[in-house]
Parts: sequence; C-alpha cells; structure tokens
Amino acid sequence: MTAEQPALPSASDYLTRLVEYSETLHAHPETAWEEHRAARWTAELLGEFGFRVTTEYLGFPTAVHASYGSGSRRVGFIVEYDALPGVGHACGHNLIAAMSAGAAIALRPWAQALDLRIDVIGTPAEEGGGGKIELLDAGAFKDLGLALMAHPGPVDAPRAEPYAVAHDHVRFTGHTAHAAAYPHEGRNANDAFVISQVAIGLLRQQLPPTTRVHGIQTIGGEAPNVIPGATEGRWYTRAETLAELEPLRRRVKQCFEAGALATDTTLDFTPESQPYSEFRTDERASEIYTRHALALGRRFDAPVKHQTMNRASTDLGNVSQCVPAIHPYIGLDCFPVSNHQPEFAAVCIGEAANRVLADGATLLARTAHEYFAQASDAGPAGTGSAEEDFSRPERQSGGGRG
Repeated sequence: MTAEQPALPSASDYLTRLVEYSETLHAHPETAWEEHRAARWTAELLGEFGFRVTTEYLGFPTAVHASYGSGSRRVGFIVEYDALPGVGHACGHNLIAAMSAGAAIALRPWAQALDLRIDVIGTPAEEGGGGKIELLDAGAFKDLGLALMAHPGPVDAPRAEPYAVAHDHVRFTGHTAHAAAYPHEGRNANDAFVISQVAIGLLRQQLPPTTRVHGIQTIGGEAPNVIPGATEGRWYTRAETLAELEPLRRRVKQCFEAGALATDTTLDFTPESQPYSEFRTDERASEIYTRHALALGRRFDAPVKHQTMNRASTDLGNVSQCVPAIHPYIGLDCFPVSNHQPEFAAVCIGEAANRVLADGATLLARTAHEYFAQASDAGPAGTGSAEEDFSRPERQSGGGRG
C-alpha cells in the first residue's frame, strides 16, 4: 500500500457492509426493469468505496456503471438485482450483486499494478427481460478483457451450461358472450389456450430430451358465465443452442396457431426479449476459479443431478459470445431446496448466505487478479488464504485510489 492510499475498512466493517447491502436487496425485491431502489443502493455502495458511478447507464433507468482505476485493460464484475414475481429473491440475485460488488471492491488495491480499470455493471431484467442483451447492443461490455459473476445454487458447480431460451408472450382474442344464453355467439379464447397446451403436450413426445417447453396462462377469463374474449400467457422454449432453438420455437408457435384455428380466435405470439444464448466459458479463467475454490474448501463432487442449476438460462450467455466470461455456481449446501422456490429465498440470507457472499467475492477477485497478473507477467496471485486476501487486500501490492 502506498503512503497516498487511504486506509481500508476493517474486515468486519467491510463484510458487514456487504451483508447489509445483500439483505437490503433481499428485503425489498423488485422485478425486471423495476429495480429502481436496487440500482440506487448499488450506486451508493460503490460510491462509498471510491468508484466513479453512472446511474441510468446508457439510457436504461435501472442500469448502473461504476469504475475504478484508469488502466488500459478492463475487467467487468456483473451485478444482477432483479427478483422473481411472487417469490422475491428466490434465485439469489441479492447475493450475486453483493459478490460482484465485493469482488470489485476487494480488487481495487491492485488496479494500478495490473494496469486495470475495474468495471461494475449493474444489469436489470435477467429474469426474462434480457437486460444484458440490451446493454450488450448498446456497447456496455465493449473492450472488457474478462466478465465475471457467480450465481448461488444448492451446490457448487464450476461452470454454466445453460440452455438457449426464447421468451414469448401469448394472447388470444375471441368474443365474449353469455355462456348459458348465447354460447354460440362467443369465440372462446380460453379454449384456444387449452387446445394449445394439449398440442404442446403431444409435441413433447417427439422433442429431443435436451429441450424444454413450459409456460403459464396469466389471464384465463373473468367469470364462469362469461365466455372469455381474451386470454394471455407467457411461454419459454429452450434448446442446447440458438441454432437449435429457432426451429423448435416455430413448432411451439404452430401449437398456439392450432388453438387459434380451432376456436376461430386471433393469436398474437410476440417475443418478450431477444433470445438468450448458450454460454461460452473462458477456460483459463474457469481453471483459475476452480483451483482457488478448491483451495478455499469449496467442493465440486455433488451428484450431477444436484448441480443442474447450471443448466438455467442466462442473458450473460450472449455476453460470453462477445467477451471472455465465467459464470460458476456457488453452493448454499441446501439441496433439495433449489432456486425459484420460496425456501431458496429464505436461505439467501443468514449464516450460509454470508459465507457464500464472502467466498464468492473472494474467488471472483482472486480469479481476476491471477488472470490479469498472468497476462501481464505482473507476478502470481497471493499465497495467503483467500479469506486473508479478502479481508486484508493491502497484503498485496497495489496502487492508489482510482
């Protein structure tokens, strides 16, 4: 540490602040594109630690960008903070946000030595909205040398292997009528949905086992004695790759078209976002992360069927097609409780969650440090424990405040 560099917070103060941030997000869940408080709290946290912060980044009201240092190379830590309707932070995005922010904060003392600019990108709408794809198209990830985030799950898994996915909004428009007195005057939009779902159920017999087709009906009618004139739903179609996804999506759409044809209703089948891509893992960064995770005591020997959260689709897949990236899963040791269950939201705060937060932030910071140290011949990563490096980053040489 140079004489000019201000003293860092103590380990207890530092970890306490990250836990406070995570638990605040958890207590106030906001869904896709509505993460106004989460974005503000993220900006405030990073501003406290000397980052240059931009809110409403690239014109997106709930996106945040923060940077530290002025090096010629860029590392990006990806923050997610949207929650799920009805079950809150049942995917643990509060922990994703805290791990990424914590890793960026921990890496600050090495920014000058590694010729780095440390970027934190707060990304809205991962849960079906494709926020990262919108940001990617706007140039948010341009020139990153590495993008990193870690995702909580029931157990550790070293890499993401997600399905490509299309998210579609379905609407049938028919004609209302009195169900007893004038049923022949109606065109039943709810029947259209029933026929479509039966067709999809039959289609599944001919689909490869590496595909997924699922969804919900969100509007089904108003009263039993009113033939529904409009129904709506949301449908997800998944395949191994984008190339395999589009022909599958066409077949799913034909099932909905069959429902419309049979009931004499009108179908609107419209994408909710751009499709999410399969993931391209940067193997060198993945090896570094896995090695440090094992040294820290993380384990990757859970049964494969327990690790399948790593098949969940993510819009970071699209980013990974353009810049080097990793997306490991870090376990809360809670199987069979798993993501998108209310019980999983409950374990995303508390003792196990705090350990995941500390480990995840440490491992992302150490991975980035070694990745760029190797590339610049700046020397190997520190030899102390990851916990020591996280709580006392001044043990490593570094530059002043960015």
